[in-house]
Amino acid sequence: MERQGFDNVWDALEDTPVEAANMTMRSRLMIAISERVSKWDLTQAEAAGRLGITQPRLNDLLRGKIANFSLDTLINLAAQAGLSVRLDVAEAA
Repeated sequence: MERQGFDNVWDALEDTPVEAANMTMRSRLMIAISERVSKWDLTQAEAAGRLGITQPRLNDLLRGKIANFSLDTLINLAAQAGLSVRLDVAEAA
């Protein structure tokens, strides 16, 4: 059996490059938001209020429940967290 190499875990796990790209962006946003929230030194309830979501919803984000968050939702949460989101578009390799 030939060994395959992948640029990231989502390329290995998802069925299509489109799905892998979406999951890659979602996971990067979740990590960035989680890191920002941890720097606030607030309770989850306080941080959730700052983001405009419920504490259980924030808990899902912090626990990495990526299936519970769309890309659009994560972009909005990043903005609420004071993060700037940029998108680079290029020709596929």
